[in-house]
Amino acid sequence: MGKYFDRSRALELLTFIGLLVGAALVLLPLGAVFLVSLSPSGVGVKITGLTFANYQEAWRRGNFLLAFLNSTLVAIAVTGFQVITSALAGYALARLKFRGRQAIVLGVLATLVIPFQLLVIPIFLVLKWGHLLNTYGALILPTAANGFGIFLLRQYFLTIPVELEEAAMLDGANRWQVLWRVMLPLARPALVTLFLFTFIGEWNDLFKPLVFTTRPELRTVQLALAEFQEQFTSSWQLLMAAVVIGTLPVVLLFLAGQRQFMRGIAATGIKN
Repeated sequence: MGKYFDRSRALELLTFIGLLVGAALVLLPLGAVFLVSLSPSGVGVKITGLTFANYQEAWRRGNFLLAFLNSTLVAIAVTGFQVITSALAGYALARLKFRGRQAIVLGVLATLVIPFQLLVIPIFLVLKWGHLLNTYGALILPTAANGFGIFLLRQYFLTIPVELEEAAMLDGANRWQVLWRVMLPLARPALVTLFLFTFIGEWNDLFKPLVFTTRPELRTVQLALAEFQEQFTSSWQLLMAAVVIGTLPVVLLFLAGQRQFMRGIAATGIKN
């Protein structure tokens, strides 16, 4: 008994040390970026000389206010569309019985292996035909629906007992009421997971603004960071401050929703 207890404690200790080392390897580059962003211009990293002046200068020179507004608008709009389309399609594929349902599920899964870059030419032609280039529509509509979100919510809906829906229908609820009042509240972890994935993905997206827009007033944060990098390649303090400015919102958002995110990932299994 004592040997087993000692081995168990030793295994737990080794696991803890391994996780600690892994966390340190991940956080070390982030810490270096943060320290460099606080260093006075032209001076090496010194704890006694740290300053937040680089953030003020980077914010002013990079004109990040407009970029933040554009990225926030696009990310919220795309996230809202994906939550709506994924909830409707995921519920239909999870609960409704119709011919070809499994083929549609396989088709949704097939879209996950197609890179967005392969579709850029037909999407560009469609946007040009619809006179949507250089508009917010060009940044929102191409990713308004996503196969990952549909599959994620379908899998989560399958984990919810069907008896809850039957009880609601016996009380007089229709399909829309069941989805809105029963399924969506229970699927909150999956919805938060989809929200985080989509918002962070759109916030970090550089491809769509670079290809579908040329107007300066439609600049997003990632496009502003790319332009900032071209202008201040020799000023590491300002460049690192700009990186922190562009990254901080999504980090705070993830930290705020990490508990629901973990629940959504853990509860969403592969279920037919």
